[in-house]
Amino acid sequence: MSNMYYVAPEQVMKDKAEFAQKGIARGRSIIGAIYETGVVMVAENPSASLYKVSEVYDRLAFAGVGKYNEFDRLREAGIRWADGTGFTYSREDVDARALANYYAQYIGDVFTEGQKPLEIEILVAQLGNKLRPTKLYRIQYEGTIIDEAAFAVLGGDAESIKARFTQLATEPAGLAATLRSAVDALSGPDRSILTADLEVGILEDRGHRRTFKRLSDEEVNALRG
Repeated sequence: MSNMYYVAPEQVMKDKAEFAQKGIARGRSIIGAIYETGVVMVAENPSASLYKVSEVYDRLAFAGVGKYNEFDRLREAGIRWADGTGFTYSREDVDARALANYYAQYIGDVFTEGQKPLEIEILVAQLGNKLRPTKLYRIQYEGTIIDEAAFAVLGGDAESIKARFTQLATEPAGLAATLRSAVDALSGPDRSILTADLEVGILEDRGHRRTFKRLSDEEVNALRG
């Protein structure tokens, strides 16, 4: 009869955290930022068909970095949760805080109880109205929710990108200025990112219920100047 090796719970959690962090660091980063009239999410994403930024509900958007199939399943689950909640209760009951809590509970359960943690970090963005403020919630690989005041950075090299964006961004700023600051922060001093390698989504009131819009390369080029 073989003996089972004992591993301290603290070591198990540390190993899981390191594993998840390495997976997330391999992904290209995303910046989500609040500007004068909405929220912009800018991702470095050369793929034309695998989206990292998506609509979830009327005034809610989702962004994810890390292992694509894992955060895309969460995106789909969030859409089902939002649709079900809005249908069962009221559309006004669907907000970013509730969605972030839904994601955090699932991600935290997988991290604690599963053999392998999710190699992801996600962002839930909400465009404000008369009832609710504009919000950004970043959910980490172990289920921690961070309420970001003005902008959030996800993915590898997040600290350096955050520092660059803090230096470049001014408040209050319009969409064009915020987008340029985000692209410059993502690219850094040693390279440039082509518009074709960017994915940009915004939440902004445009006179109807749905507020999410994915910007085309032509629109991004015009904003970049």
